[in-house]
Amino acid sequence: MSSHHPKARERWKSEPDDQDYPAARSYLSLLVPGKDARRYAKLLSREKRLSHYKAKDILRASGLALLAPDDHELEKDRAKIRDGIKLSPVLLVRGEPLWVADGYHRICASYHLDEDALIPCRLVDRFA
Repeated sequence: MSSHHPKARERWKSEPDDQDYPAARSYLSLLVPGKDARRYAKLLSREKRLSHYKAKDILRASGLALLAPDDHELEKDRAKIRDGIKLSPVLLVRGEPLWVADGYHRICASYHLDEDALIPCRLVDRFA
């Protein structure tokens, strides 16, 4: 396993990438009406605080399964980690279950390196 390689530790940006918000809106529009998905994306873009949570806890709270190490999208994030490229913080909507609006593959890539590593997150509460 490459976890002994000095670069095999994820590094994180302080801000999500611009394209993360439209991606979050698109995903959330599968869960809620479009106007609500847009509102969540806007709330996430305005939230300036970063919260930090363990990959294993994010997966547990979301009910999402850990992707296999050979997943194509996950492998792209693992390559970024190996190359020392900073990853974008993940976008979460707190509720039951937790919604991973953007960053599922980054969470899984981090988990495969260290399930206890803290992942920076933009987190907003679900509205009624």
